[in-house]
Amino acid sequence: MMCSVNRLTLAVGLVVAAAVGPAVAQTPAPSQNATINLIRLLVQQGVLKQDQAQALIDQAESEAVQARASVAAVPAANGEVRVQYVPAIVRDQIRDEVKAEVMAQARQENWAAPNTFPDWASRISFDGDVRLRDESRYFSGNNSNQIIDFAKLNADGPYDVNPNNGRNLPPLLNTREDRENLLRLRARLGLKAVLSPSWTAGIRIGTGSDNGPVSTTQTLGGGFGKKDLWLDQGYLSWVASERVTLTGGRIANPFMSTDMLYSNDLNFDGVAALFNQPLSDSLSLFGTLGAFPVEYSADTASSNGLDKESSDNKWLYGAQLGANWQINDSNRLKGALAYYRFDDIAGERSGACEPWNGDPGCDSDGSRPTFMQKGNTLFLLRDITPNPANPAATPQPQFVGLASEFNLLDLNAVWDTELPHDFKLRSQANYIHNLAYDEGEMRKRSAGQLANNLDSDGNIKSGANAWMVQFTLGNALELKKQGDWNLFAGYKHIQPDALPDGFNDSSFHLGGTNAKGYILGANYGLDQNVYATARWMSTEAVYGAPFDIDVLQLEVNTRF
Repeated sequence: MMCSVNRLTLAVGLVVAAAVGPAVAQTPAPSQNATINLIRLLVQQGVLKQDQAQALIDQAESEAVQARASVAAVPAANGEVRVQYVPAIVRDQIRDEVKAEVMAQARQENWAAPNTFPDWASRISFDGDVRLRDESRYFSGNNSNQIIDFAKLNADGPYDVNPNNGRNLPPLLNTREDRENLLRLRARLGLKAVLSPSWTAGIRIGTGSDNGPVSTTQTLGGGFGKKDLWLDQGYLSWVASERVTLTGGRIANPFMSTDMLYSNDLNFDGVAALFNQPLSDSLSLFGTLGAFPVEYSADTASSNGLDKESSDNKWLYGAQLGANWQINDSNRLKGALAYYRFDDIAGERSGACEPWNGDPGCDSDGSRPTFMQKGNTLFLLRDITPNPANPAATPQPQFVGLASEFNLLDLNAVWDTELPHDFKLRSQANYIHNLAYDEGEMRKRSAGQLANNLDSDGNIKSGANAWMVQFTLGNALELKKQGDWNLFAGYKHIQPDALPDGFNDSSFHLGGTNAKGYILGANYGLDQNVYATARWMSTEAVYGAPFDIDVLQLEVNTRF
């Protein structure tokens, strides 16, 4: 600390010397008042504490007396007093160097501004959100009560599908019994660290009732048991150039999309390159390229079999190109065209196997989906050889896999316009087509063992298209303060094999595909960064047995 005080004293002395200028015999002594005023200014700016300032004043007075004595004691030959002249440019350079050195030490020792944080802390920021929701689910009494829960069948299976081996039913969905006033919570906390001007790291944790990818909402209750936290995001980003950013890890959705395809809570595992290129003041292009591993086959599958399964990794590749166009002061249009290719996501029919004879599994078990909701066309994966001793009663423990491949064409458009009386309107549309949908290939892949989406004649009841429209009207499209409000209404129509059922919104028709219906709702700003939402969704199945679901959600949303 004494070193810092001495340096500050030297700096003060240099400032005084600069004010004195070149000395001659008649040059006045340094002004004590100017020095004191300067020191007091440093105290007011928070650079010095009061006790340090007093020490400097005392030292400045002592050095001023010594300077006068020194000047008076060095007469020249002709009787004049001379002081060595220091050019102004040299004085300025010395002053700047001393100031920089002193301030650097002051920041390092945290005495120049004692209420601030170290440099590394200034490069870390936090954000998050908390949402409290009351959710009610209403089912029609006319719904079929024999809709199989294939996701649970795969998770708990295999399930013996041979009807001759007992009357145990497969897992079935709840289709008739209402569930009212489920209190649910979503809480997320994120940290972002700026490592350098080009590199950023981020981590986010979140709640969730399970490790499913489409929701971080936790249903409360459970005997007041503690709730789980999951790694929701973890990534590195590199700004490769002014126009290109590369990011990898567990990242937020890098594409312009709607929750009809990808849930708003869905994060992607993999790498993505994002670019943005302005073409004019009103028009710019943007795009994304990405590669994302959906699943790696287990190294040891099957765990207790002598022959291990070959590597069969599932990937999602995505490419998107879009444009932002500021048409005029009141209208803005944003649109994008994307292509998504899901490699090896469809199931595979196994080779002949004999689980009844001790086989630990069949060679295509790993092709079943890691996570699924409902709606996609499925087939039985295992080709089980009958037991010749009792073929009719041979156990048929089965998993199910996706019958269709998925290569998606995705078109999105959003038009924001400002209306009279400070109203704002957002019109949004999304169309998806599965280019890989082929009923002949689905029958061939399944070897005729389709498990759902069939009519009474055995015909496939499915489709390759999905579309949605939504309109939002209010005084704000993004709610940030008290009094902001908007109303929204939309309609969705999702055929069974238009897209994978495992990744989209888990609220509309309680997740998945083979669903159509409308959405109505409103948002209102309760305070800064706090708003309430009411949402009503009424849906039914597109094909197959009757399955109508209405969902009411009442929420308080906060963000920080």
